[in-house]
Amino acid sequence: MNSDSQSYDVAIIGAGINGAGIARDAALRGLKVIVLDKNDMCSGTSAVSSRLIHGGLRYLEYGELPLVYESLRERRCLRQIAGHLVQALRISIPIFSGARRGRALIRLGMIAYDILSFGKRLPRHDMLDRNGIKEEVPGLRDEGLLGAARYYDAQVTFAERLVMENLLAAQSAGADIKTYCTVCEIRVLKGCISSLVYSDRQGEQTAISVRSVVNAAGPWVDEVLKAAPHQVDRFVGGTKGSHIVVGQFEGAPKDAFYVEAAADGRPVFIIPWNEQFLIGTTDIRYNDSLDRIRASREEVDYLLNETNRVFPNARLQIADIHFAYAGVRPLPHRDKGPESAITRRHIIKTNRNIAKGLVSIIGGKLTTYRNLAEQTVDKLARILRRKSPTCRTADTLLPGAWGVDRARELLLASKLLSDKGVDRLLSIYGGRASNIIDLANRDATLQKTLNDDGVHLAAEVLFAIREEFATTLTDIVFRRMMIGLDSDQGRSLYTAVAVLAATEINWSADTQETEMQNLVEYADSLRVT
Repeated sequence: MNSDSQSYDVAIIGAGINGAGIARDAALRGLKVIVLDKNDMCSGTSAVSSRLIHGGLRYLEYGELPLVYESLRERRCLRQIAGHLVQALRISIPIFSGARRGRALIRLGMIAYDILSFGKRLPRHDMLDRNGIKEEVPGLRDEGLLGAARYYDAQVTFAERLVMENLLAAQSAGADIKTYCTVCEIRVLKGCISSLVYSDRQGEQTAISVRSVVNAAGPWVDEVLKAAPHQVDRFVGGTKGSHIVVGQFEGAPKDAFYVEAAADGRPVFIIPWNEQFLIGTTDIRYNDSLDRIRASREEVDYLLNETNRVFPNARLQIADIHFAYAGVRPLPHRDKGPESAITRRHIIKTNRNIAKGLVSIIGGKLTTYRNLAEQTVDKLARILRRKSPTCRTADTLLPGAWGVDRARELLLASKLLSDKGVDRLLSIYGGRASNIIDLANRDATLQKTLNDDGVHLAAEVLFAIREEFATTLTDIVFRRMMIGLDSDQGRSLYTAVAVLAATEINWSADTQETEMQNLVEYADSLRVT
């Protein structure tokens, strides 16, 4: 076993949005931080959400006004610090006769939403009668249609990039980021966290000295706690949420739609996303394996049926689905009651019965990760008896939010990409796209595009490896370049990406072939048959 001579104030287990946000805040406040994840960053729950930055309109039904207020405040914050990733999104709620939520209730919810988002820069809601909504969305179902409400929230097309930028900010502030490293043991000495042991992909173990541990492993929180010396009660009892992704369909809306499912009254989103439509989600108690979660045929049929009901000309079928994804929300464990009633508020659990310095994160939302991180680091400061500087994450821009206009100028001047390619690069990297052009300018072989459409630059592949700690083809395709989420899952580009990555990382022919097989297997696993 190796022993790392460095000593850390905090080890964060889990490189999803919560772990990344905590790492950024802690590092900016002067703590020595290490982040560990058994897989790649953002390879769990954070990547399988509805990709909305929203106030949680439906939480009003359960009286969770503080959560809605917090979410709306954080939405405003994220639009400021990550404006290149978080964009305004108009959402329509159709109102049908006989639905559980009538016009008066929806109107009341809209008013409350506007009040709770006091100071927002987005437009207020408006109400449309039947003719008004049909004029704008002719493909909407006629039968029983009474009208619609429209309001604004926000969307992060690629949640993976939001996680990445938080990790990059943490790294820039001194944090160490280690992916594909599994925590094997959390050691306790005299009732306090003293060290932990992790294993890398080669099975080599390393022990590091740490003063505190934040267990931000999402659905794997309970699994991580098994590495500690004392067993504890179950904390997480997650629910499964699945989404399907389809192409343009007959009668499709330009705006996002938030509809009440006829089958069970649950809200279902139909969202324009990445030149496709993202449809979800389900909410089912889940107690099976966490390492291979897939959308069931029953869930897929449910989402297709509800979409076809609201947009009857769509006639969507299994064959129309580009891919599907599913994950588990790391909600508090509850044996009874409806899944939708389980609180979406996060819980920062101090595991004093195991050791001083051990903290577990239960729940949390993509929208509120920054505030969760601030609260967690405040708690860590008290545990470590450190005088903590003021949190700066609410008004400190994420790396890609700087220099977006300058990056656009450089991209256009380089003439290496088509207009579509320029827009795509900026939507993924923001101002950091300038660094990709700088890399290409140092090597003529990186100035080519991966095919003839002028959209994907060869330099991106090396940038992912050198600057964004990608180590596998799947990392590069699905969580760096984001081409794995295109309608064809980027399959036409796999070989070109593999050749560039193999040269950069010095893979053998056998390793390159294995990486390609792993990538195709992962992409295939997201298909619905």
